[in-house]
Amino acid sequence: METKTNSTIYQRVDITLPKETVKLLEKIAKRGDRSRLVDQAIRYFAKEMSRANLRKWIKEGAMVNASRDLNLAEEWFLIDDEVCPNK
Repeated sequence: METKTNSTIYQRVDITLPKETVKLLEKIAKRGDRSRLVDQAIRYFAKEMSRANLRKWIKEGAMVNASRDLNLAEEWFLIDDEVCPNK
C-alpha cells in the first residue's frame, strides 16, 4: 500500500524486530511517530556507513600510495633546492 503526502510517496512494509528493540522503540517514540523515527534512523545509519566507508577507502589509498607520495615530495624538495639553493 502506498500513500502520498506532501509530494513524498510512502510505502507500508512489515518488519520483525526483537522484543527488546520494540520496547526501546516504544520508550522513545509515540505511536504515530515510529515510522518517522525508523526513517531517520535508517538514513542516519546509511550516511554514517557511507562516511566510514569513505574514510576506510581514503586510508587504504593513502597507505597504498605512501611510498609514491614520499618519493614525489623528495623529488620536489630536490628540485626546489636546485632552483633556490640559498634557502
